[in-house]
Formats: sequence, C-alpha cells, structure tokens
Amino acid sequence: MKIMFVCLGNICRSPMAEFVFNYEAKNRGVLEKYEVASAGTCEEEEGSPVHYGTVAELKRRGVPFRERRAVLLRAADYDRYDLFIGMDESNVRCMKRLFNGDPYNKVKLLNDYTGNPRDVADPWYTGNFVKTYDDIRTGIECLLDNLEQEVNV
Repeated sequence: MKIMFVCLGNICRSPMAEFVFNYEAKNRGVLEKYEVASAGTCEEEEGSPVHYGTVAELKRRGVPFRERRAVLLRAADYDRYDLFIGMDESNVRCMKRLFNGDPYNKVKLLNDYTGNPRDVADPWYTGNFVKTYDDIRTGIECLLDNLEQEVNV
C-alpha cells in the first residue's frame, strides 16, 4: 500500500508523520507492506529541509529519519498512491481541490483514525513540536491498527 502524508509546507508535520509511520511499522514487523512518502500543498517551502524542530523532536524520541527536501503534492499523485493522510482540514480541502474531488475516497484526516477527529496543530505556528509529535504518534498508531485490521479481516 502506498501512503502519502500531507501538510502545508512538508517541513514539519508530514515528514514527521512519514518517519513515525516507518518507525512504528518497522517495530510491528509490517514495514514491507507499505511505501510511504510526504508532500505539501503549498509551494513556498518546496526544496527546503525538514524543520529543525521536527528533527530535534525525532532525535529526542529515538525515531530514525533521513535528510530530505520538501516536495509539492501534484494532481498526478492521486493515481500513484492508495491513501492520502492530511494533518488538518485545510490540507484535506486543498487535496480534494487539487484532485478534483476524491472519487475513490482516498483522502483522510490523520486524527479521524483516533476516534477524536481534530487537526494536528502546525508547530510552525505553535512552536510546540512535542504536542505535534504526540498527536502524530497517536494518529499513526491508530492508522496502523486500522490498516492491519483491514488486512486481517
């Protein structure tokens, strides 16, 4: 399954979600089932490195990451990926606009999987990378639970 995590600039939340997903999937022994990437809906940060706050929080939590540059989500990605996970409702709206809707129901909000649907606050504005990590980690755990349950049904 191919999953794309999406936020505004692809420097804070969506790369954090990408790395946390890979870490959690590896810990569960299911990493080989997934191909994961991340992108942003705004071209302003395209080519920028992962935000230092995200890097610091991933290091603090022991989550492996790699150097990467922000990429822009493209309309053609809709055919390449099975699932698009937005960090907030604005990301979801942008994806649906870019994809001319969501005919195959591929676009979701990360925290819809938690039973407590809400946005993952953008640490670019809040400065709170700890809270962002905690929200993403919970969302990823619930997403993986859901995906693995679908496979085992």
